[in-house]
Amino acid sequence: MEYVYAAIVILAILNVIAFLMYVSDKKKAVKGSRRTPEKTLLIISLIGPFGALAGMKFARHKTKKTKFKLVYLFATLHIAVIALLIWYYIL
Repeated sequence: MEYVYAAIVILAILNVIAFLMYVSDKKKAVKGSRRTPEKTLLIISLIGPFGALAGMKFARHKTKKTKFKLVYLFATLHIAVIALLIWYYIL
């Protein structure tokens, strides 16, 4: 059971990192300084989609770019995997 708690903590940390990366990139965009590559933002979105979505909404960043619609797909996949794990291990 301690593995479950560790996984939850790791996922929470990854989502916080994703959120901070999106907000940081928006601040860099406003200042005109060196930006985080889109590929990097998409990769962090794959492993922390809820933080990425929150960062996109909070900072109003990358919300209109077509390729960043993938973040919604990543979040849906995470929800599906979490639901399957709950169904398999708990129910």
